Amino acid sequence: MDSINKNQPEEPRRDLAGPDAVAKIQEIVAAAENCFFCTTSLDTEGGGGTPPARPMNVRSVDDAGRLWFLSASDSHKNRQLARDPHVTLYFHGTTHADFLQLHGVATISTDRRRIESLWNPVLKTWFTEGVTDARITVIQVTPTSGYYWDTKHGRVVAGIKMLIGAALGTTLDDSVEGTVRP
Repeated sequence: MDSINKNQPEEPRRDLAGPDAVAKIQEIVAAAENCFFCTTSLDTEGGGGTPPARPMNVRSVDDAGRLWFLSASDSHKNRQLARDPHVTLYFHGTTHADFLQLHGVATISTDRRRIESLWNPVLKTWFTEGVTDARITVIQVTPTSGYYWDTKHGRVVAGIKMLIGAALGTTLDDSVEGTVRP
């Protein structure tokens, strides 16, 4: 059976590297803001023998494509990262676009300047002492590889192409996918 991609009039694949990959990561993270942050440790707090996943808010993505998070020093996640720093992050930005999977390596620090730059008063919900809470750590994830699914021309054009394709009985999918290597 042939892939649906063979029916498309436009190339649906575009691998990205360097600055183009970083720009795509920044774009999708801005749309999603949150991800499922998965550690590789099988020491799961929920049991079941599968690596744990938890929702995390990305505080920033820098110009090198590194993602920055705040986390509690006494969290399961930090203990798991101390044993194995490899992570996978899953992003879902919108209904039909802005999907991203990243593999990377996490490092934990207590850099006060970085904590202050990533701080938002809403975070006091988890860090009750505020920005000076001694439990706050910074997790930096440096992506090593990833894969994205998105639209070529934005959601409006993608929607119009889908409607026209459905009416004509032809594939006019505006999707694009490929690897990202910052």
